[in-house]
Amino acid sequence: MRFLSSRRRHPAAKVALLLFALFVLGGLYNVVAPAERVSADNGYSQQQVDEGRKLFAVGCASCHGLNGEGQTTDTIQGPSLIGVGAAAVDFQVSTGRMPMSRPGEQAPVKPNRYSDEEIAALAAYVASLGPGPAIPTETEYNPENLSEEDLARGGELFRTNCSACHNFQGAGGALPDGRYAPSLIGLDSKRLYLAMLTGPQQMPVFSDEVLTPEDKRVIIGYLNELHERPQDGGLALGGIGPVSEGLWAWIVGMGLLVLFAVWITAKGAKAK
Repeated sequence: MRFLSSRRRHPAAKVALLLFALFVLGGLYNVVAPAERVSADNGYSQQQVDEGRKLFAVGCASCHGLNGEGQTTDTIQGPSLIGVGAAAVDFQVSTGRMPMSRPGEQAPVKPNRYSDEEIAALAAYVASLGPGPAIPTETEYNPENLSEEDLARGGELFRTNCSACHNFQGAGGALPDGRYAPSLIGLDSKRLYLAMLTGPQQMPVFSDEVLTPEDKRVIIGYLNELHERPQDGGLALGGIGPVSEGLWAWIVGMGLLVLFAVWITAKGAKAK
């Protein structure tokens, strides 16, 4: 005690005390902190996160930045990925929309360049950047065992929230500034759910507060039932509505009337 008391006013005493406190705090952190960092929400391992970071640096960082912070220049339009969640990565990469070969108004669907394991690793890394929507389970998006009432409600929800852009039959449609709402025909249930959950590109985000998981599921069930239904009314003309129907009426309908008028003129009394 005399030894410490006699040296407490030494110039180095405060520095030594501060170092001792830092040493104690560091030891406590090592005891309390987990040995392996894992996302609390999605259960991805640190190994997946590390693998995803490597894939991200090669295929994504040139536009989105090394840490997913995003960057915008005259030639690069890479939004921040912090908080978009694993679900957005799964949708964009699995449909081939990302990575984009060059900037454009809209990322087109193209063949996927990554395996399922690589997509999971990329999703793990992006999920580690900030909390966001997780990839749904099959129970959430599988539309099996829906009743007729559920399908009818799904149709009402689709016509209210989706048909303005995707057309009443989900065949897609044009949007301003060179963009478009893609066709939903043939899109699997998981991708439909992911699109509603993440709102890719110009599509609004239908979070669980806007459309509940059950709402999304009945919409998927309605679309699947709609696209599997036989065309009892004849030619569907692509299902894109008055554009194709009007074109057909003008070319075929008016064309036949013009030919008929020419025939009558040629065969009429004055022609004889």
